[in-house]
Amino acid sequence: MSLHWYVTTDVAKTDTKPREVVSGIGVRVVVGMANLNLDIFDHFLPAFLLILFCIFGLSAGTELSFVTCGSVIKLLNTRHNVRLHSHDVRYGSGSGQQSVTGVSVVEDSNSYWSIRGTRDSSCHRGSPVTCGQTIRLTHVNTGRNLHSHYFASPLSSNQEVSAFGEEGEGDHLDEWTVECGGSVWRREEAVRFRHKATDMLLSVTGEQYGRPIHGQTEVHAMQSASQHSLWKAMEGIFIKPSESPAGSRDYGHAHTEF
Repeated sequence: MSLHWYVTTDVAKTDTKPREVVSGIGVRVVVGMANLNLDIFDHFLPAFLLILFCIFGLSAGTELSFVTCGSVIKLLNTRHNVRLHSHDVRYGSGSGQQSVTGVSVVEDSNSYWSIRGTRDSSCHRGSPVTCGQTIRLTHVNTGRNLHSHYFASPLSSNQEVSAFGEEGEGDHLDEWTVECGGSVWRREEAVRFRHKATDMLLSVTGEQYGRPIHGQTEVHAMQSASQHSLWKAMEGIFIKPSESPAGSRDYGHAHTEF
């Protein structure tokens, strides 16, 4: 029997405390973290990851060397040492959509993203993500996709990055092209994510929010390629390629079964 999981994870902690709207002008509104569509998945994710770690954690020596479609991972900005993060907290300016930030804490289940195909381009479960491939990154705990558009970000006035959609389905502004140096996205390699519609790169330049999310870092999109736009796959569940017919399924649509 072949196993189809490779797990590298921290002991995740679910952040269920109320949060306040992020605002560029200091408006503070308390928002609950509950998500009616994905509340069960949110509740059991940390325990699920811990169980998988206990079962498969000793397979570190044979981990996949590349990132695959269907994997659920954390992404680290290598310049600023923060992980891509979101939560059911909306911007108080700009689009008013769900905010996306960078966090330095490792143990946070709100930093998990699933790798999926687009509406026009499939991403078969377990297949390596190729350099130049266009994907969607779906925030696991809220079911919204990494998104960008021509709104200004709250702190730096670069291009805003948000999370958008419902249950994994948004629009064409959720699509990002993986830029890397070889044929596939290798786990030890820092890569860039270029927003397909606006030609901007997912970036962090170090601006930090005050209250209500003190210490979290702004994530935005910028035109220039630099150290600020490099990201590396870190903790998560990496789906192993499968020789069975089930392993070749299309992962372009939302799928929350593990």
